[in-house]
Amino acid sequence: MAINIYLEDILKERGITSKDLAKMIDITEANLSILRSGKAKGVRFNTINKICFYLKCDVGDIIKHDGRLED
Repeated sequence: MAINIYLEDILKERGITSKDLAKMIDITEANLSILRSGKAKGVRFNTINKICFYLKCDVGDIIKHDGRLED
């Protein structure tokens, strides 16, 4: 996929578990796992906002485009 997710890397850098982040942003661990794996078909801006707030990062730190166009 042309959009890559680096949430796992940021979690490791911050020393925060997925379980803790899921509680902070009020989503299920299963849904966070889908997002972390890059298999999510979409994500709400509100969720991204919470992730960036609690991890003290920018959207571009967790979501990157690789320059390709894919359907």
